[in-house]
Amino acid sequence: MVRLWSPEEASRPPVFGPVAALLLLIALFWPGSAAAQIPSRTPDLQLSGMINGGDHQRYLRAPFVMPDGVDRLVVAFDYNRREDRTVIDLGITDPNGFRGASGGNKPNFTIARSDATPSYLPGPLTPGEWALSLSVPNIRKGVSARWTARVWFLRGAETQVLPSPSEGRGPGWYRGDLHLHSGHSDGSCDSARGRRVPCPLVRTLDAARARHLDFVAMTEHNTSTHAAALRELAPAYDDMLLIPGREVTTFFGHFNIFGITSDIDFRIAEGIDNGFARIADRVHALGGILSINHPRMPSGEACMGCGWTMPGFDWSKVDAVEAVNGGTPLGPEGPLTGTPFWLDGLAAGYAVTAVGGSDNHDPAKAGFGAVGVPTTVVHAQDLSQAAILAGIRSGRVFIDLTGAGDVHLDFTLASGGAQAAMGDKLRNSGAALALTPDLRGPEGAELELLDGAKPIARYPLANLPRTLDLPAAPGLRAIRIQMRDRDGKLIAIGNAVRVVP
Repeated sequence: MVRLWSPEEASRPPVFGPVAALLLLIALFWPGSAAAQIPSRTPDLQLSGMINGGDHQRYLRAPFVMPDGVDRLVVAFDYNRREDRTVIDLGITDPNGFRGASGGNKPNFTIARSDATPSYLPGPLTPGEWALSLSVPNIRKGVSARWTARVWFLRGAETQVLPSPSEGRGPGWYRGDLHLHSGHSDGSCDSARGRRVPCPLVRTLDAARARHLDFVAMTEHNTSTHAAALRELAPAYDDMLLIPGREVTTFFGHFNIFGITSDIDFRIAEGIDNGFARIADRVHALGGILSINHPRMPSGEACMGCGWTMPGFDWSKVDAVEAVNGGTPLGPEGPLTGTPFWLDGLAAGYAVTAVGGSDNHDPAKAGFGAVGVPTTVVHAQDLSQAAILAGIRSGRVFIDLTGAGDVHLDFTLASGGAQAAMGDKLRNSGAALALTPDLRGPEGAELELLDGAKPIARYPLANLPRTLDLPAAPGLRAIRIQMRDRDGKLIAIGNAVRVVP
């Protein structure tokens, strides 16, 4: 027997006896519980049914209707009478047939076009009749058991998030790499026999773990196939947040989008009704953010579409700029660095965050452009996708150019009784400014103070004043700090406090 519950009934948890309740608690925290991220809201549908001894070694079917326009299906399944050795194995079919089966090893699962819980097939969620496939390998005579399935039909922004096994660490500075490629696009590495092959994504994650990164964003070119691999690997890499990203590669420039698994039309060309603004609006509607990559790289046969020549470009659609790219020739202060482009955005009055990314295509690479070099360091309220993206939006970010982890860079700026943290804005009252640095660096390092692109002063970290005074000046300003090593080499870049009229 199968029963469909009303949304009001579905919001109530199933009621089982005390032994079954304990088993339910165990099931919620067993290793398979990371298979899908259970939404916090009320399920859209709840199915329930009873089995008894007559169902021993039978296959049962629990149909339901998949509505039109669903982007992600999530199912959470449970049953009682486990203490009597009752076992129900789980699977699902769609209008075209088999979509997966996980037996009894996962208490919940998800299916979307881009990814699915291992054991299930990603792909379109075709409207029509779907059904849970329930296999009963064992139920004793005289035993009756109730099963329940909570079902969510997700759309839009709520469909994007992958499991965040590192949630719960609280506020802090988190280190990550925002630009990485694997064999899901053009990343390559040596095979066991020494041949160059498309590189398995897991090798990049191993390199990131060796670098002690807290998060990584895999940004394959114009595809989301890596989302399925990230979902599969996330439970095993539960000390690191895995963020689905994408490098949208166009004829007029490249840009990363973060936190998105849904389809994005990347085509921008004459005769196609699409453009940068439309893509950016879709990314933001889905809860993601957008960052322009290596904007000052030349475009040509050596790097097709790499430079930023985007028609109809609108700064208001941009969240961040890749100020430092690990693949840029001549380094972070060379003529191709993205920092001047970022400063152009600030000078135009827009709150855009400077970030870095290795743009790594081979996890065995060493030096500048290795996984985690440079590192983007984000102050976030937790190690979760939502918190990291919010931290980037806020500008509470600095770039560690060496990836060594021996620098920290932050500051506050005060004027006329008001104060702003790095990444925020401060009203220009016409009064002098006082900057309070919060720094850590290697022996012999120096702090460099700048207003936009204009250097103001340098101070050795060893005897840094408690506050640094800056004279008043009219108009829009971008007060920021950098760090240089004892040889004058740039090793860290901070974001700015925008002093606005």
